[in-house]
Amino acid sequence: MTFTRTEMIAVVERSPHTIEARDRHGWVDLFTPDARIEDPVGSRPHIGRDRIERFYDTFIGPRRLRLHPETDLVVGTTVLRDLRLEVTMAAGLPLDIPAFLRYDLAADGTELRIAALQAFWELPTMIGSFLRSGPRAVPAGLGLSRALLVNQGLSGAAGFLAGLRTLGSHGRKGFGGFLADAATGDEVAVRRRLARGARITLGDDEPMTATALLTRLAGTRASKVICAGGAVVARIERAGRRDIVIAHADPRPLTINRIRYFTEQPQG
Repeated sequence: MTFTRTEMIAVVERSPHTIEARDRHGWVDLFTPDARIEDPVGSRPHIGRDRIERFYDTFIGPRRLRLHPETDLVVGTTVLRDLRLEVTMAAGLPLDIPAFLRYDLAADGTELRIAALQAFWELPTMIGSFLRSGPRAVPAGLGLSRALLVNQGLSGAAGFLAGLRTLGSHGRKGFGGFLADAATGDEVAVRRRLARGARITLGDDEPMTATALLTRLAGTRASKVICAGGAVVARIERAGRRDIVIAHADPRPLTINRIRYFTEQPQG
């Protein structure tokens, strides 16, 4: 069974619509029975309907959440969304979170549903912004802690906090430098950052050489770089077009062992 780009975007769009409508059942029903949510990437995944319901009760239901998409890429049955998350915590505390979302879609009978959701955003940066908010952060922090313990338990709370382990500013700066070197065609500098045998693909599966990657990145600009878990994700811009690169790396020295380059072929 194949689905059109319009149908895939429609499934993804139902997520923010059900969130804003506070439609718990409608949101959970967007997922396959064995779906997996990793939010943020690096934290412990939530797998299956029961865990996804608990995820909603912990992180979505108690606060106001609005998604502001900027770019959508549809590659195979994957939708990548470059966006900004607007979160209003308890006591009206606002948080603005740059993010990338990856939705892997699958047929469930005759319906198209979300089989996996990965949210790439920086938990350490969010907590820093949260703490700088002063006294208003106290009730919001207590509310989140209570929801974590009630819905996720101690192990679930620890699983969420695992998202604090990222490549950090070192990874963000290092990958930004890698992309800048690629944009200027500095192949020696690019290969210095790549691990021996690093796997590079167009999308998830189509093999790509380092030379082909350099060709795609020539003359581009990385305007948004986010570290989540062991991944670093970047928005790539050139002549009004936006692509997304997802890389995985070892931290010190930053050594890139996996790169996925996502671009959407022009229609028609």
